[in-house]
Formats: sequence, C-alpha cells, structure tokens
Amino acid sequence: MPSETRARRVADRINRELAILLQRKVADPRLASLTVTGVDVDRELAYATIYVTALDEEQEVLTALESARGFLRKELASNIPMRAFPQLRFRWDFSPDRGARVDELLERLQEEREEREARGEASHDDPLDSTPHES
Repeated sequence: MPSETRARRVADRINRELAILLQRKVADPRLASLTVTGVDVDRELAYATIYVTALDEEQEVLTALESARGFLRKELASNIPMRAFPQLRFRWDFSPDRGARVDELLERLQEEREEREARGEASHDDPLDSTPHES
C-alpha cells in the first residue's frame, strides 16, 4: 500500500496538472471560471476527490465536470505516470462561501462597535475589544 506521503504527492501533482489542463485544453464555457481548491487522493491511490468552486452555479459546473471526467482522467493519466490512475470524483467546495460569510459578520461587528464608540457607549462584553479590562 502506498504511503500517505506518496498519496499527497500524487494529489499535488493532479492539482497542478488539472489546473493547466482546464486552462489550456477544456473548451466548455461552464468551466471557464472554475477553480480547483484542493485534491485528496486515498491511500490506495484508487480515487482522487477534486474540490472545486466557481462563479457559475454549482450544479451546472458539476454536471460539466461529470461530462468531462473521462477526457480529464485520460489527459491526466498521460501526464502523470502511474501504473493505475485514480478514478476522479468532483465535489463542490463551500469553504470560500463560509469564509466570506465570516468576513461579513466580523465587518458588521466592527461597524457596530464603531457606532457605539461614536455615541460614547462602552461595552465590556465586546468580543472585538482585545484590551484587558480592570476589575
């Protein structure tokens, strides 16, 4: 059984090669704004789970990737020498959306804090206030 280090190297290589492939050889307009956010390869090197995000609708992009799966696997296998190339699975990566939501919430908290300070109100329960309070 291959090591976790080997699986990580294969995943990194698939990530790099897939980015180049999508940029240069894939003509599907549904994949034009696609970003590969990560690749996980299982320890047996049987499956590569590819995490993606895009500006377009999730289902449309995943459908396009499913249609291109055979072509992508064939092209990747020709560029990455392996005895048996992993099957490709595509998953939508929601972490950019979650990160944007966290940023939005933090910005809103900061604005509320600044409004309170402008009115002369002080809050000892402010989660954004990092200064120690005297007891």
